[in-house]
Amino acid sequence: MRLPFTFRTYRTVVSLLEPAVLGLLYWRQRKGREDKTRLGERQGHPSRQRPKGHLIWVHGASIGETLSLLPVVERMTQRGLAVLVTSGTKTSAALIARRLPPGAVHQFVPLDVPRYIRRFLDHWQPDLALIAESEIWPNTIMALSERDIPLVMVNGRMSDRSYQRWQKMPGIIKGLLEHFALCLTQTAEDAERLARLGAPRVVVTGNIKFDAAPPPADPRVVAQLSGLIAGRPVWLAASTHQGEESAIIAVHRALAKRHPHLLTIIAPRHPHRGPEVAALAGQAGLRAGRRSQGIHPDRATDIYVVDTVGEMGLFYRLSPIVLMGGTLVPVGGHNPIEPAKLGAAILHGPHVHAAVEIYDALDRSRGALMVKDSSTLARAVSEMLSNASLTRDMARAAGDAVQALGGAVDRTMQSVEPFIVQAKLGARR
Repeated sequence: MRLPFTFRTYRTVVSLLEPAVLGLLYWRQRKGREDKTRLGERQGHPSRQRPKGHLIWVHGASIGETLSLLPVVERMTQRGLAVLVTSGTKTSAALIARRLPPGAVHQFVPLDVPRYIRRFLDHWQPDLALIAESEIWPNTIMALSERDIPLVMVNGRMSDRSYQRWQKMPGIIKGLLEHFALCLTQTAEDAERLARLGAPRVVVTGNIKFDAAPPPADPRVVAQLSGLIAGRPVWLAASTHQGEESAIIAVHRALAKRHPHLLTIIAPRHPHRGPEVAALAGQAGLRAGRRSQGIHPDRATDIYVVDTVGEMGLFYRLSPIVLMGGTLVPVGGHNPIEPAKLGAAILHGPHVHAAVEIYDALDRSRGALMVKDSSTLARAVSEMLSNASLTRDMARAAGDAVQALGGAVDRTMQSVEPFIVQAKLGARR
């Protein structure tokens, strides 16, 4: 296959820039953004042996994307297929390591450098590649195509920003999407956008995040912490970003007199920001405890900072009210499905463009409520803390709304079935 000039140029430029890419990788490692012990994986060096037999490569870039793929991974391993799961962040790797089923292994995805990709594919030799949402890396896509490895986009989405950007480069995106054997999308709008950009085959299967199991929690730890905070009004701000915590702390101060012994739990999206969040609370005259330091909330704790990985299942179970972060600042919003499945009423800000379908469904069902700023957030939290019946009704509505939108995993598996059969029969080779 002769590559178009644009892609040949991109491949050459990235190859020439490999020393700079390597320097960036080591810089990220020094900043704590890469796992020092597994840095070789980002260069395509495997740290595990390839399982015998046919192998499916499943990739999700971030925490949410990777965890949403677990039901698909489980279905495949149940059928006797080996599965390689890749992701690009330390946090996703830590979480996925605890939840992968037998028959699946995890690696960090290699950077989109030709030599790294060749090394990766030479070792793992996947029979099929499934890439979640909108991960489009030219060298990886070209390398898969050159080896006749079918590539399928699962849970595909095309945000407004991405769509507008790709519309300015129609030839490039069309040349990339043509190498996808199939694109499975979350919504009809996503499907229409991908088709307009040049995807040859698009099917709407829905959002597989609705089918994901809620995050687990040790019942003994749930019971222990429930006892420690018993009788206290509690609310949780989950996956928060810089600029949100100060508003949340201001809400706590505004409500503390009306709701004595109020406990506000803040779980920053990036746990390394724990000290920063605790410092903000201290500057506001509040007492903060950090989970990463082994501190448990006591009667004097005002703000409890959850700066650990893999414990959201615990804290969603402890709080009847959850504010989803990334919505008070223009990040786009994080996945509210997990707290909805675990019985929480949902609050969110106006910035939900990264998950419009989910938030619209929750708002319509009255399982979620939008707040515009810290003052409207304070009023909403206060009302929900004062009215347990209202909070329970919202939580029930949120759970029902999420359940009604399930079924995407079944539709996804049906759509990729021909490729799995092809892989198991060895027909591709």
